Amino acid sequence: MPVEKKTRGRTRLIVAVVAIFQVLGLLSAVHAVMSTRTPQGAIAWAVSLVTFPYVAVPAYWVLGRNKFKGYVLARQEDIDSIRDIAHSARRNVDEVTSDEGPFNPDVKSAEKLARIPLTDGNDVELLIDGKNTFASIFEGIDTATEYILVQFYIVHDDELGRALKDRLIARSKEGIRIFFLYDEIGSIGLPRSYLADLRAAGVEIFPFHSRKGRGNRFQLNFRNHRKIVVVDGRTAWIGGHNVGDEYVGKDPKIGHWRDTHVRIDGPATIGAQLSFAEDWHWATDKIPQGLVWSPQLKSAADKKALVIPSGPADELETASLMYTQAINAARQRIWIASPYFVPDDAVVQAIQLAGLRGVDVRILIPDETDSALVGLAAYSFLDQVAATGARFYRYQGGFLHQKVTLIDDQAVTIGTANFDNRSFRLNFEVTAVIVDLEIAADVEQMLEADFARSRLMTAGEYDSKPFWFRLAVRAARLAAPIL
Repeated sequence: MPVEKKTRGRTRLIVAVVAIFQVLGLLSAVHAVMSTRTPQGAIAWAVSLVTFPYVAVPAYWVLGRNKFKGYVLARQEDIDSIRDIAHSARRNVDEVTSDEGPFNPDVKSAEKLARIPLTDGNDVELLIDGKNTFASIFEGIDTATEYILVQFYIVHDDELGRALKDRLIARSKEGIRIFFLYDEIGSIGLPRSYLADLRAAGVEIFPFHSRKGRGNRFQLNFRNHRKIVVVDGRTAWIGGHNVGDEYVGKDPKIGHWRDTHVRIDGPATIGAQLSFAEDWHWATDKIPQGLVWSPQLKSAADKKALVIPSGPADELETASLMYTQAINAARQRIWIASPYFVPDDAVVQAIQLAGLRGVDVRILIPDETDSALVGLAAYSFLDQVAATGARFYRYQGGFLHQKVTLIDDQAVTIGTANFDNRSFRLNFEVTAVIVDLEIAADVEQMLEADFARSRLMTAGEYDSKPFWFRLAVRAARLAAPIL
């Protein structure tokens, strides 16, 4: 009799657990349909939640939401602090606004996405690969006279990470104010001793707190993927490099790390600083004090630039719209370099239309990827975009990590946003837009060298693969909306 009772009790427990998961799966599917930003993502989650609720329900509530709760309110609520600073900064930048904005609809839309105008009077330097990038950043740190803002997605306690730490400690001891943000998920292995050494020297260093707030507590999906350094409100560095030995080619398993950064001297720096200040306010509930908000013109410089932050707290899908607009604006060429190419339908259609217009469309992706799923998904776009003349190149000179676009002969974007759902909807990203013939020519030369180290994919290459590979590609494509 006791054995029978035990058996009945276990059976009832199993039935109750199954019923609970089925109900949670249905409720979560309704939530996904109502709140997921893309129809494809909503369908993928809804089907998974109803079919496999035991796995999908926990995954959805940890990874599935697309809207970052609270950041918008934090950005708007304090009239006397961050909002006031933002309004003041934009008014100051208006004084050096480029005359292209009011007359060029492409520029005007970019300005509205950035919430700050395109500015004249900037000096811009293209920084190719890690050695050049960190030499420039370290030189900037060494010449700071008032403050340094540092923000990276990944920070490692290795040779490069310690070189950054030692420089910041030295400058802090000399009286330079330093504000340092890092992403706690991207920098999950960063030891406490690294943070303690910086804090002991007076550096203010904090994680971004992507799980701050009741609505984000169980979310692991949101990342602050931005890489920004600002010195004295006059110079900014933005691009693909994080802080780690692999980013300067010192990891023997990875080899050459192909990446791109940009240094901007001038008024456009205010846009990068404003992005940092808003993130700092979210992370610490404080405003970084003593920052310079008056645009500083670089003498004899005439390059036009602006900085576009994007992220899951935006009312619009800023990164996706930015890239779609760049592709639509192209008349002669649009060259795209990205380590992850899993775009949404709007971007795919923009690329197809560019091809139909006769635009030279080239897409550069790594031959060896650090994400098998994303690498497989990229194959599924080959025939789709190649049908209208786009060409795919697979970089073979190491691991390609740069996020660069070249539009015709006059505009470039360099930043942190990839061509995938994560950058379009889940990550906080930042992109520099430069409108300048000289910089565009430099980027053209850089990408031509990259194409020379790449393999051009051929028509039918995907169809010639074995069935199991094509099946894996299609499965990866189905998962693309929730990657």
